[in-house]
Amino acid sequence: MDRAAPDPGAPPGTPASGDRFAPAGVHAARLRRLLRDEVLARRIALGALLILPPMLLASRAFSDALMSLIGVLFLLTRATVPGLARPWGWTLRPWHALALAFWVWQVCVSVALGDGHQIAESIVLVRLFVFLAALEDWVLVEPRARRWFGWMVLATALWVGIECWQQYLTGTDIFGYQRWGDGSLTGPMYGPRAGSTFLLLAFPAFLPVLAPLLAGRSSAARIAGGAGVVAMLATQVLIGQRMPVVLMVFGLCVAALFLPRLRLPVLVAAVAGAILAALTPIISPPTYAKLVVHFSQQLEHFWSTQYAQLFERAAAMTAAHPWTGLGFDGFRDHCMDRIYWHNLSWFAVDDPASPLGCSIHPHNYYLQVASGAGVPGLALFVLLGLAWLWRMGRGAGRTGGREAGVRVGLFVVAAMTLWPIASATSLFTLPNAGWVFMGLGWGLAEARAAALRG
Repeated sequence: MDRAAPDPGAPPGTPASGDRFAPAGVHAARLRRLLRDEVLARRIALGALLILPPMLLASRAFSDALMSLIGVLFLLTRATVPGLARPWGWTLRPWHALALAFWVWQVCVSVALGDGHQIAESIVLVRLFVFLAALEDWVLVEPRARRWFGWMVLATALWVGIECWQQYLTGTDIFGYQRWGDGSLTGPMYGPRAGSTFLLLAFPAFLPVLAPLLAGRSSAARIAGGAGVVAMLATQVLIGQRMPVVLMVFGLCVAALFLPRLRLPVLVAAVAGAILAALTPIISPPTYAKLVVHFSQQLEHFWSTQYAQLFERAAAMTAAHPWTGLGFDGFRDHCMDRIYWHNLSWFAVDDPASPLGCSIHPHNYYLQVASGAGVPGLALFVLLGLAWLWRMGRGAGRTGGREAGVRVGLFVVAAMTLWPIASATSLFTLPNAGWVFMGLGWGLAEARAAALRG
């Protein structure tokens, strides 16, 4: 195939247009020009962010690459674009200092106690916090960008919900997947991830639509808004995963504190959800077995369940190494060490030596941090979470309309994520980390925009 002819007006030595074999120096020059074009770089980052929600449903590796790309572009433009006003001013916010301190501490203890794998994972942990800062201070600073991203999140939430209902009504989703072996619906994903995914998407996706309806003057609008709240909870109940249902009820109560018009619909939704759960032996026996029977048995015999074994093992590891923990992913690497096969005076399980006490993570964010970074790391993480909540919650419900729905929905996601009495997957592993840090970054961007408006 013939190559494109060179531009006659170009300086000597300029590669032809479309020449894939251009010297490395030319490619480097093109990259420098790209990074100096802050608007173009931000558009590329926004494009990556817009496809992130559907990608989190499908590919961990590609999602991680998108998040890393956004963070790298953010840092490079801060460093290379001339004329930016206070390009590093974003580092002066309190949560950035806490995040930096937490990351540095995690790296230090991993270097002191861990192997090469632990050290590498602790170092790349910083990409999540940089991604968070990029959303707050760069990618989502414009109202149009936040609006587009909101529509993409809404589309993703609808996709998950519709696929769960399709799976419930027809037996399979669009890809042919059936219910998971434990009875829970999977939606458009392979594995029991629909509950936590729908939980983290539903509030920022649907509250911006429902809040204006509930605040409307017409009865039809208010009824439609209330029906939407009921549909949210009904979908979560039918998915059949216990903790997401509990956290959604908690989240609806938190949202109702900010949005008075939401209180009656939340009460109606709670009653409807209870009736739906009571009907599951008839309309969805697998959901009943998972959501009601298994949950009741776990509560009744909690001290012999795997969750109790995991929590106790992580607590024993933290008690043995209170100042440092065991480094990043220390729980996974050391949970079968015999030195931790014992009960604590304040936390006793039926069989402290059970292999059920070992997994890739302890299924609780705070125990994950404590076992990996000790009490100092846990304290920094708690302060970091409080800083996020304070920043996102100030004035969240005052504006009314769609904006109030967005801000309250994102605050609810942060509150549910950081609620300590809950079982959860790993905080720093995708796809969960993608949903969590994406929601936090969006929430901080909305809070920043509200603060600038005064």
